Amino acid sequence: MTTETPIPGQEELRKLAEALIKEQNTMTLSTAVKDVAWAAPVYYANRGFMFYFFSDPGSRHVQEALSSRQAAAAIFHQSSTWKEIRGIQMSGTLHPLSAGLESLRALRAYLKKFPFTQEFFSSADKLDLEGFAKRFRVRLYRFQPELFYYTDNRIRFSFRESIRLSAG
Repeated sequence: MTTETPIPGQEELRKLAEALIKEQNTMTLSTAVKDVAWAAPVYYANRGFMFYFFSDPGSRHVQEALSSRQAAAAIFHQSSTWKEIRGIQMSGTLHPLSAGLESLRALRAYLKKFPFTQEFFSSADKLDLEGFAKRFRVRLYRFQPELFYYTDNRIRFSFRESIRLSAG
């Protein structure tokens, strides 16, 4: 006799999603223009369910996401069997960030998650948005999900559930 795993509620699903986001480093950002799709992996840091990454402003994924005003993203746990598959699927918008409180907090989160980044700067260099732009020719972006799904085959095969990102 088999017993079915009970389906977690919204709060438990949020916690599972947050743990997965914290564990992982790479998000695949997907775009499409004129029926041609594109996907690009980016290192991300998050603050809640907002995702921040640095990228070349001329890159295809940035140009297409800003042009179409839409993007999709996925974060997943590396698995060796189908029973371990779990991840996050999102669609939303991409926003370039300028200097300000949000970008400062995002940069701090990024440096905390990826401390090796500091190795690319000398002690005389500024570790701020301008410093990153100058050193790597990149800009800070925020991916803001509007639809958010958590998938987890540990719960049951092909389990997928929407998570509400705002209260109410």
